[in-house]
Amino acid sequence: MPTYDYFCETNGQRVEVAHKMSESINSWGELCQRAGIEPGETSLDTPVRKVISGGAVIGSSALKNPEPPPSCGSGGCGGGMCGL
Repeated sequence: MPTYDYFCETNGQRVEVAHKMSESINSWGELCQRAGIEPGETSLDTPVRKVISGGAVIGSSALKNPEPPPSCGSGGCGGGMCGL
């Protein structure tokens, strides 16, 4: 599940939560419930906004199960017919 950062202008807090792309969080109360944090003195109906971030690019070498290199060797397959 992707993670998203939300910002509350009223209290100045930025909170990261994971949820489906099809879901949205609109209030401080929803955000606190999803993140499992106490709302404090901020009203539960206070609006929050999703913070747009640049994201991160992860190379296959950083993964636990990187994809193996093509088996057709460094020269490639003649005519691209190896099925890769």
